[in-house]
Amino acid sequence: MGKIIAVANQKGGVGKSTTVVNLAAYLGSRGKKVLCVDMDAQGNATTGFGVHKKELKCSSYEVLTGKADIDQAIVQTEAENVSLLPATADLAGAETELVSMENRFIRLKMQLLTVRDQFDFILIDCPPALGQLTLNGMTACDEILIPMLAEYYALEGLTQLVNTIKLVRANYNPALEIGGIVFTMYDNRLNVSKQVVEEVENYFSAKVMKTKIPRNVRLSEAPSYGKPVMYYDKHSKGALAYECLGKEILGEPLSNLMKLRMNMTKN
Repeated sequence: MGKIIAVANQKGGVGKSTTVVNLAAYLGSRGKKVLCVDMDAQGNATTGFGVHKKELKCSSYEVLTGKADIDQAIVQTEAENVSLLPATADLAGAETELVSMENRFIRLKMQLLTVRDQFDFILIDCPPALGQLTLNGMTACDEILIPMLAEYYALEGLTQLVNTIKLVRANYNPALEIGGIVFTMYDNRLNVSKQVVEEVENYFSAKVMKTKIPRNVRLSEAPSYGKPVMYYDKHSKGALAYECLGKEILGEPLSNLMKLRMNMTKN
């Protein structure tokens, strides 16, 4: 059965969708069957794979509200071995509708159970809020991958997220764990970045990923072309960074050659 990873942080603009899209693309390139679940009404992961929302007959909204089964909504992307449960703006209404529904926190989990054995990895792109949609993602997953910025305000957000994880573990998903914390848009020239990393490592030493995703022009450009960065510019620092993160997720060591390529490659 596939491992389910929720990519979550209630702060916006930390690279959740970017991480889902590019990590999925790398895992798919390694022969892994991957399903991306877009749970954000902004639909950034959907756009990142070049899927046109206006052409969709159903999406994660219909799946969550019981209007469609998940296998009716899943679409294939152009990325190798990567499928997508897309999101549209309709998903914003689900926050309100779910309040009055039965099993409102396990509706995504119930749907994923029907397709889980078809995939090696299921990556859930959670919205930037600790509402019904994010709680569905946390209840459905095996572990949480937390993208965060190396800024002091991010530490406060991390504390809030950890408290929410404890509540979900106590009430809905006792096996829930933090799978990793990955720093995104990282600039190692800034002292504050190094200080925040040290602070997080003091409390979550075993959970902090070795890979840090740098600020990268190609990463920012790729979504406008509807492509993961490895299909847009495979030699960019962004593409190599997500390759490194993918290797960590797969439990593979990062070679000295890989680290050298990260330092020598173009922006």
